[in-house]
Amino acid sequence: MKISIIKIGGNVIDFPEKLDEFLGQFSKFPGSKILVHGGGIMASRFGESLGVMPEMVDGRRITDKDTLDVVTMVYAGLINKNIVAKLQALRVNAIGMTGADGNIIRSVKRPVKGIDYGYVGDIVEVDIKLIKHFLSGDLVPVLSALTHDQQGQLLNTNADSIASALATSLAKEHEVNLYYCFNKSGVLLDEKNESSIIPLINEDIYEELRQENVIHSGMIPKLDNAFEALQKGVNHVWIGKAENLLLSTKGKLSGTIIERNRYDLY
Repeated sequence: MKISIIKIGGNVIDFPEKLDEFLGQFSKFPGSKILVHGGGIMASRFGESLGVMPEMVDGRRITDKDTLDVVTMVYAGLINKNIVAKLQALRVNAIGMTGADGNIIRSVKRPVKGIDYGYVGDIVEVDIKLIKHFLSGDLVPVLSALTHDQQGQLLNTNADSIASALATSLAKEHEVNLYYCFNKSGVLLDEKNESSIIPLINEDIYEELRQENVIHSGMIPKLDNAFEALQKGVNHVWIGKAENLLLSTKGKLSGTIIERNRYDLY
């Protein structure tokens, strides 16, 4: 079975027209597929309306008990079920869940090393039996960015990491492609110039661009995730704008393809 795992974030979810456009493309995306979503922008907005102010350190959310309640309501409830309903309208038989459902993703609370991130999960185990059952029944899983510790505690978990963990687990038995949709056209030579897309990056090119500080900040963990997935058997990783997702299946330049060094493939 060929499986595509597609991740979207707040830059799509927080804008109804962008979300509708993306889901229209997702509904036409060929083959078996899984959608993974975050929703931090909306969670911050709803938290503020309830008096729960977001606290961020280096772009990462501190998740105390009140914040965990907010992200659970927003991710697993409002966003997830809204996406499922919209996909049903597009004749995509979607089913929404968290990593706790069916014990799909187990995490541990992130250890305190200088910064206490609170109820944030680091993934330790993925059980793909339920996912495979759904896919074989032509259901489309839609996972929100929550996992659990198997001790009754939900944990806020990075959606990129969830997508990568699912991809690497499924890649042991299937051909898996991983798609990261974010707010840029791809990995850029000049972050202010959307047309300066780097069409292909392998490990050698990545290291060179890091040393030249072309790739920095938040793009580094995203690419580290991509290369880790490739090293664990994922076939193909793509990074680009959500609106260009379908173009990526037609061989058109629409984002950045991440691949291992070719001499590593033989």
